Amino acid sequence: MKGGKVIFLADKSKIGLGTVINIFLLGYVVEYSSLLFERLIPNPSLIVRFVFLFLGIVIMCFSSALYFTADMGVSTYDAVSLIISEKRKWKFQFCRITSDLFCTIVGVVFGATAGIGTLVTAFFMGPLIAFFNRTVAEPMRYGKRRAG
Repeated sequence: MKGGKVIFLADKSKIGLGTVINIFLLGYVVEYSSLLFERLIPNPSLIVRFVFLFLGIVIMCFSSALYFTADMGVSTYDAVSLIISEKRKWKFQFCRITSDLFCTIVGVVFGATAGIGTLVTAFFMGPLIAFFNRTVAEPMRYGKRRAG
């Protein structure tokens, strides 16, 4: 909960309905989606796994751009790179890559397993979210003229 307190003090506008949904529902969605895929495709080949990795990252980045732009709150993890990029005027994609890599390294130090999917996600989520934000989410919310 310390992360939530820091985000609350740094930028209260990042807390909202999206934060609450993230806290209480995301774990269940991930758990049941994983069970569903394990039942539908019990032993996926490497190619199938790469296809799902690609599709999953694209869908996750597209939906992240939409939910960030909605200004209805984000998870504390997502808020870190958003707040740093806004306060420091740094590009979001670089803040996100840095925070993803930092968390990956800390996780590995404490015994987590990092694979190809972890590294692909760490390096590409920031740039893909920024791309979808610029090309889809902001034009949808603000119109094409202001979103540029």
